[in-house]
Amino acid sequence: MELKTFKHVDYLWDEAKASALGDDQVALFLYRSNILGADLRITNYGGGNTSCRTMEKDPLTGQEKEIMWIKGSGGDLGSLKRDGIAGLYVDRLHALKNIYRGLEFEDEMVQLYQHCIFDLDSRAPSIDTALHGLLPFKHIDHLHPDALIAVAACKHGQEISREIWGDKMGWVPWQRPGFDLGIQIENCQKENPGIRGIILGGHGLFTWGDTSYECYMNSLEVIEEASEFIEKRLGNNRPVFGGVALESLDEQQRKEQASLIAPVLRGLTSEHNRMIGHFRDDQVVLDFINSHDLHKLAPLGTSCPDHFLRTKIKPLVLELDANADLYDAQKIKELLTPAFQQYRRDYQEYYQKHKHPDSPAIRDANPVVILYPGVGMFTFAKNKQTARVASEFYINAINVMRGAEAISEYVALDHQEAFNIEYWLLEEAKLQRMPLEKPLSRQIAVITGAAGGIGKAIADKLSAEGANVVLTDISEDLLKKANGSYKADVSTYSVCDVTSETSVAAAFKAACLAFGGVDMVVHCAGLAISKPLSEHTIDDWDLLQDVMVKGQFLMARNGAEIMRTQGIGGSVVNIASKNGLVAGPNNVAYGTAKAAQQHMTRLLAAELAADQIRVNTVNPDGVIVGSRIWEGKWAEERAKVNNITVEELPEFYAKRNLLHQIILPEDIANGVFAAVSVLDKTTGNMINVDGGMATSFPR
Repeated sequence: MELKTFKHVDYLWDEAKASALGDDQVALFLYRSNILGADLRITNYGGGNTSCRTMEKDPLTGQEKEIMWIKGSGGDLGSLKRDGIAGLYVDRLHALKNIYRGLEFEDEMVQLYQHCIFDLDSRAPSIDTALHGLLPFKHIDHLHPDALIAVAACKHGQEISREIWGDKMGWVPWQRPGFDLGIQIENCQKENPGIRGIILGGHGLFTWGDTSYECYMNSLEVIEEASEFIEKRLGNNRPVFGGVALESLDEQQRKEQASLIAPVLRGLTSEHNRMIGHFRDDQVVLDFINSHDLHKLAPLGTSCPDHFLRTKIKPLVLELDANADLYDAQKIKELLTPAFQQYRRDYQEYYQKHKHPDSPAIRDANPVVILYPGVGMFTFAKNKQTARVASEFYINAINVMRGAEAISEYVALDHQEAFNIEYWLLEEAKLQRMPLEKPLSRQIAVITGAAGGIGKAIADKLSAEGANVVLTDISEDLLKKANGSYKADVSTYSVCDVTSETSVAAAFKAACLAFGGVDMVVHCAGLAISKPLSEHTIDDWDLLQDVMVKGQFLMARNGAEIMRTQGIGGSVVNIASKNGLVAGPNNVAYGTAKAAQQHMTRLLAAELAADQIRVNTVNPDGVIVGSRIWEGKWAEERAKVNNITVEELPEFYAKRNLLHQIILPEDIANGVFAAVSVLDKTTGNMINVDGGMATSFPR
């Protein structure tokens, strides 16, 4: 097969992989879907749809029937698998035209798709089902390419379509997706039988082919042709977005400003519920936010329904100097608060003006997309993935505006139409079907000593309960390995020496840049030195005090500053030890450091309570299995003191506690989880996770 070369899309068809699928048309359709979804210029996460048709035997009549296989509701092309598609009888889909009652009754058609199901393992059919089902082709792509939407969302889109493709592309004016739009697409194709695809005004592209490969190539070629047309127009000395209005900060300065302002923005957007942030400063973002046309285009809003469902109808543009001194966070917060208040009023007005008697209640009125000229774009949502995807969608919207302005004039979707989709009862039903959020969803934890042992167990537990985790430790190799154990959008890491003010500050900046702020600080970094008093050195003393006490102080100070900036409370948990409560031999420096940690926790709890920041201690004891502290001489020293072997230590420590239990890192992680979630009205407390040591009962 001849290799195809494209400039504006990625040709990803691998003939060896396709051939291995044989004549399995469903497998080929899934393969095509995945490679289309891999290019975000072609379609967005969760957006677009694809389908294919096969002949299957009806299980009741034994007759051969044409079946359409299509991406189901809520799926994503890039990760689509067999369990994410629906299989429907094509003739039954056509039969629905006989009972369709018109635009006012669109929503009832989605339920009627259930009567067209062939494959009993089908995913729920999507709203796009009729758009594919009423066309006659074996393979169909419905995509949202930036270049095509630029044509579809410009003032003279239909004329420009003819200029690019002549009479080879159909055009259907904007209409909300549904059964009637399927009929309009069917009619367009019947009236123009020689076309290779259809452009939906303001929305996207339909293309087709007799085979999966032909369909794929048709899609890529149409997108490439639109892209080339736009680039030629841009190349005619036409400045992008009206030209540059201001210069960006350099990359390092942008990251610095972003990390400083992110907690301010997070606090303001978390008016009703905590939000997780994402930051981008790609060149395409900078071209837009630094342009003369920013204030003309941004308020217009997006055009494609898939865009504004993720980004809200418009972004908030910060009227803030890129070089502003952001170290006085409270002053910056006061400066920006009026802009957020105005945005909320505008959104409430949008809702009140366009709502229907049966519209769902107004949702969070805070912005999703925030543009900081000279610096970059922030997005805030319920989790990192949603925030990241919102940024991707807004970049698609920027590309659409760029292309539309190059070839004509950008036209956003009418606000009433936008509202009708944003507050569509079917969309609301989809939101209601979303899984319940986990206990620590929307929260961000910075954990020291997280590359292994107890710290890694804590990170595992908090992330499993929904938190984003920022792993810190002194070994980058171990951090990379630990970070690699989590799914995308869950974690990040920062090499951090907890004894260094600069290093600790950098770790918190990394957390703010990655997720927008901090809700939990867990200080777990530690080491153990067991020696008689006469053998203890000043270096031993300083090391233990620096890592555990000074480190705890620096982590709490930096974390509390960010939490205060956000204004939404928070939690600090310090991992100390029963040795801070119980006196024992050969333990003067370690036990003193642990006691200092425990009392510092009480002091911090008293000081930070006014800001709803809770501070608690978890005291482990005898965590031998899986703890890095016990990998060195500490285990040998404790075995020597107790006149046993190192191998006997776990059982020895278990026998000396009341429950006779071996304490594991996971048990300490459970204690931390309790402190940050279940015990949400507890501060200044100690949670002993030691199997019950009467000598260390705090009261």
